[in-house]
Amino acid sequence: MLVKLLTPATLNDKVKVLDLSTNCPEPGTKCLISGWGTTSSPKTNFPDVLQCANVTIINHNVCQSIYPNHINENMVCAGQMEGGTDSCQGDSGGPLVCNGKLQGIVSWGPYICAQPNKPGIYVNVCKYTKWIQETIQNN
Repeated sequence: MLVKLLTPATLNDKVKVLDLSTNCPEPGTKCLISGWGTTSSPKTNFPDVLQCANVTIINHNVCQSIYPNHINENMVCAGQMEGGTDSCQGDSGGPLVCNGKLQGIVSWGPYICAQPNKPGIYVNVCKYTKWIQETIQNN
């Protein structure tokens, strides 16, 4: 689903346009996640300020082996294989930004966040770029 605004957003130093990625992410790419989700898991501790963290794109086959029968081509995995950094409950819908472009959208992950060898799962935006562009042009 895309949201159409009734009036254009006012762009300024705090509101900017984020370009869509046209290429799918390569394993090892360093990316940035941000959100208002809980900073502790399984307890919920929601922050007062926006949280940001660095994550790395994980090889698709590795991710499929971690989450058998749950990962498809429309998903991309990112995190730190040693654990400690992840998106978490409340971050869903937030951005995965790689090289200054929107590469993914926070989707799901284990109930306990930031576990070793359990990366987060994101919508793979490159798989939807054509649909997004066509939808915008037709509306």
